[in-house]
Amino acid sequence: MDHNLGQESVPADKSRVLNVKPLRTLVPVFPSPSNPSSSSNPQGGAPFVAVSPAGPFPAGVAPFYPFFVSPESQRLSEQHAPNPTPQRATPISAAVPINSFKTPTAATNGDVGSSRRKSRTRRGQLTEEEGYDNTEVIDVDAETGGGSSKRKKRAKGRRASGAATDGSGVAAVDVDLDAVAHDILQSINPMVFDVINHPDGSRDSVTYTLMIYEVLRRKLGQIEESTKDLHTGAKRPDLKAGNVMMTKGVRSNSKKRIGIVPGVEIGDIFFFRFEMCLVGLHSPSMAGIDYLTSKASQEEEPLAVSIVSSGGYEDDTGDGDVLIYSGQGGVNREKGASDQKLERGNLALEKSMHRGNDVRVIRGLKDVMHPSGKVYVYDGIYKIQDSWVEKAKSGFNVFKYKLARVRGQPEAYTIWKSIQQWTDKAAPRTGVILPDLTSGAEKVPVCLVNDVDNEKGPAYFTYIPTLKNLRGVAPVESSFGCSCIGGCQPGNRNCPCIQKNGGYLPYTAAGLVADLKSVIHECGPSCQCPPTCRNRISQAGLKFRLEVFRTSNKGWGLRSWDAIRAGTFICEYAGEVIDNARAEMLGAENEDEYIFDSTRIYQQLEVFPANIEAPKIPSPLYITAKNEGNVARFMNHSCSPNVLWRPIVRENKNEPDLHIAFFAIRHIPPMMELTYDYGINLPLQAGQRKKNCLCGSVKCRGYFC
Repeated sequence: MDHNLGQESVPADKSRVLNVKPLRTLVPVFPSPSNPSSSSNPQGGAPFVAVSPAGPFPAGVAPFYPFFVSPESQRLSEQHAPNPTPQRATPISAAVPINSFKTPTAATNGDVGSSRRKSRTRRGQLTEEEGYDNTEVIDVDAETGGGSSKRKKRAKGRRASGAATDGSGVAAVDVDLDAVAHDILQSINPMVFDVINHPDGSRDSVTYTLMIYEVLRRKLGQIEESTKDLHTGAKRPDLKAGNVMMTKGVRSNSKKRIGIVPGVEIGDIFFFRFEMCLVGLHSPSMAGIDYLTSKASQEEEPLAVSIVSSGGYEDDTGDGDVLIYSGQGGVNREKGASDQKLERGNLALEKSMHRGNDVRVIRGLKDVMHPSGKVYVYDGIYKIQDSWVEKAKSGFNVFKYKLARVRGQPEAYTIWKSIQQWTDKAAPRTGVILPDLTSGAEKVPVCLVNDVDNEKGPAYFTYIPTLKNLRGVAPVESSFGCSCIGGCQPGNRNCPCIQKNGGYLPYTAAGLVADLKSVIHECGPSCQCPPTCRNRISQAGLKFRLEVFRTSNKGWGLRSWDAIRAGTFICEYAGEVIDNARAEMLGAENEDEYIFDSTRIYQQLEVFPANIEAPKIPSPLYITAKNEGNVARFMNHSCSPNVLWRPIVRENKNEPDLHIAFFAIRHIPPMMELTYDYGINLPLQAGQRKKNCLCGSVKCRGYFC
């Protein structure tokens, strides 16, 4: 008699060993469609379902703000409920709390992970720099063998509690993470949800989804770090944020497909597996092979849709256009290694080779800025050319697959290889005019490159790494700053610098800006904390290997050799601080194209409408970088920028010391131009002319001024 395990059954041949995932690796399963035999099903489980904002909604699921329950959708939902009960439609003005949604509890192979997870190897020590998704994660309850305990009940909770200790300065707090997530989702432009929930994915849909995920993940991480509950183990804000979005249907490309994913471009980078899941690029949170089942004649067969080559096996990634990929399985943490079997993902790759279908390839590479973490690069479409079995270093049989990249696609992985060759001096960077434009003023050299025309460099200027303020600064008095000798610590409610930032450190452990506050308060000369304090991110100078390069039609531009994570500080706008009268004179006469004006109208983040105008700062700031400046003077304008600015206030005695810092809006791949919105100065001054915009964005407004 057969005993069903998911969609597989035990054959009559009892010698066959099934590779069944243990309970601790199971993850949430989402509602199944009405047709369970659909070819888009994931590996043995139900697919993710994106519910239309207007309904109908599955049993136990309700809409969230800014959507509402229409009478018709509510009626359909009640018809599918086991015990329908009369309910009133929720008015459009009433927001539905996030915790009113049911959280899935079952799981299947290939679905996303639970938020209640922690590292097996270094429990409680996982940090953001280490890359949350690069470590094996296990379920707390499954590992302990079930049962009930106070510890496990706390791990299930949605509240983060701060444990106060004598003299620590950490006050006991109780933060509802569901309420925080609800507030963030409420602040989103309602039109964004129309784009995300459209059945056909788009670039905007993917961009918006990832931006919301990043904002949600960093905010939840900031709160959990500041409200240290020592009983919940390692924190996983990446999984918490992802599960919130999955449960609410805030995702793009929910239908699994073979080939190109609408809105995902070759060369896109990801720092968390969950990001790839949310945009439909690769569904499993851990497995390297993603596949679906397809009806072939009278039988269903698995076909591979994507693979992640992240170095976990003996993959050969030496050739930029050819990948030798190792199959999955053969590793049992209780019994050791064994031969891999031709099943699941391995069988899907074998079938895809014979069918000749496209397979998406994502390559996992070392994150230069955080060596213990990884960055995932979408390298495009490949075809499987060959397969064989060979002995691995462990002595057991491993399946090998040879994949070749389809010709004519944009470069992606090969760009990373070229940069590595420049770094190792194995190949020269062509077109270099100056190896270091800063002449040693920055800790990291900035090369000047032109491989477009014969221009020898920009007009002469003096490189300075920070602001030059001729107004003078009052004498430093330490009594006005913090007294955090070893550096400001999360949760220290006695730190005045943390108090000015709403009770939280503004930066994560990885140095990312945690939320979208209008003004960031950093420690200044009056503070006793060291230069390495986490609240001095913008004062440490450049971290990335930047280059000033000649563009084809916009003069000089700025880009990075390194991948830049969303929320990362890039540089400040250095130059001479001037007054309003001089700024207006230089702008009206078009004598200075390097003026930064904090009073302009900036549309910086269309996802969050509260950030359309310039941040509210203590006083207007005008900077000219024409004669003295840094790399920021080379950043060009774009109507769809990947960089935004935020005012930084550094306490200097009792007077604000104001600076302008630039942060990445989204993940920026290497060698992509860095741009920000120059803003619009309204009304236009007499004689001031509009400049034609050449940003090339589909949302280009045609000019800037």
